[in-house]
Amino acid sequence: MTFTQICDHIFTKAINDYHVHDNVDTPICNPFDEGSIENRLYLKCWIDTVQWHFEDIIRDPDINPVEALTLKRRIDKSNQDRTDLVEQIDTYFRELYANVTVAPDATINTESPAWAVDRLSILYLKIYHMKEQVERTDADEAHVQKCQAKLNVLLEQRKDLSTAIDQLLADIEQGKKYMKVYRQMKMYNDPSTNPILYQQK
Repeated sequence: MTFTQICDHIFTKAINDYHVHDNVDTPICNPFDEGSIENRLYLKCWIDTVQWHFEDIIRDPDINPVEALTLKRRIDKSNQDRTDLVEQIDTYFRELYANVTVAPDATINTESPAWAVDRLSILYLKIYHMKEQVERTDADEAHVQKCQAKLNVLLEQRKDLSTAIDQLLADIEQGKKYMKVYRQMKMYNDPSTNPILYQQK
């Protein structure tokens, strides 16, 4: 089984599990062993799914401003958790391929494997929710056809991205490419680099 086939199983499960209750406050029940890559992938997709719905809620034009601010704080935390998880997944890959002999002519990729997996997780969410639009019974035929065309593109994109990720991992395993991970240095979350925060001291 390829890595993206594992992702397919886990991302599909996480999204379906969330939509049993379809509530952003539903506690996560991660079925995979703590510390395993499967556990991290499930958590990653769960966070993405909850944040997808945060983003829907905050766009309500009638949302209470106080509730909107609270939700914005939750979105900020979700973004940080998402970034932290991507870095954990990249750490897994670095350890997995730590003993690979890198070829002299090896090249670097535009993004690390985990950031590509991050895009794949979001793509699964786009597909799930575009499929919902295609299956709506209260929408007109023009809307359904428009969404079906978009869904077809998303499905093709998922196939291409999955192939690219598996090829990237194979190239790293064979020493044809090498990983170089740059940690996300988000300044607005750091009290020492966000001027709004450090100027209050």
